[in-house]
Amino acid sequence: MRKLAVLALAVTLTACGVSTQQEIEMGAQYSQQINAQLPIISDPEANRYINLLGDSIAKLTSRTDIQDWKFYIVDSKEVNAFAVPGGYVYVNRGLIERTQRMDQLAGVLGHEIGHVVRRHSIKQMQQQQGANIGVTLACILTRICDTQASQAAIQVGGTALFAKFSRSDEAEADAEGIKNVVRAGISPNGIPEMFEILIAERQSNPSSVEGWFSTHPLEEDRIASTRAQIAQISPSIMRTLSTDSQRYQSFKQRIRALPPSPTPRASR
Repeated sequence: MRKLAVLALAVTLTACGVSTQQEIEMGAQYSQQINAQLPIISDPEANRYINLLGDSIAKLTSRTDIQDWKFYIVDSKEVNAFAVPGGYVYVNRGLIERTQRMDQLAGVLGHEIGHVVRRHSIKQMQQQQGANIGVTLACILTRICDTQASQAAIQVGGTALFAKFSRSDEAEADAEGIKNVVRAGISPNGIPEMFEILIAERQSNPSSVEGWFSTHPLEEDRIASTRAQIAQISPSIMRTLSTDSQRYQSFKQRIRALPPSPTPRASR
């Protein structure tokens, strides 16, 4: 009976809207479980840098209601990145290793931050019908689920919540990403350039970027769209924006010097 009551509460919360506090609590629960499942890099210097870079972007967004953003590096050679509601952002080591400059990784972070700013995962939750979303919300807010159920919820689509965003959501996150990095004094050109790197790799080594493309619809039109948006920025502003730094290159070297990424665990 208690589980049924909690489930009814969860459905009610979904129908009425999710507050910022609930969003942060959900994100904290998901992040805790994700960190228990995924191989998270623990190197202090690498983590310090990714959080400094991420914070420099996130703290200037409209989401002033999120005070404590967290950025994690997943020790995986596959290319991917995702965000959890409440300000938790994950980027795979494989993606970092494929960047050439700081603004390219900053663009990825800015994009994922954009999903959080626009509350895309929360909106997906609110749009869902039936018991499944109630179970998801109940699991996070009340911890009533057993370990297997919690893990299954996280593993859907390889990320948290509903994982795959629509093309409209991706376009919104792109636009937010451009604004986010510019506010932080970083060139937005890294965003379309990273798209080009990923599309090129899809042609030469598709398995390495399969995770990215399964959760991030990406075609050449997104490159054209982001370049068109960037072209609207005043050249005088663009000239002031950073593209790279020695500190970023040192960060990349440190990532490369870590032991090889672990072999992914087989699905059970």
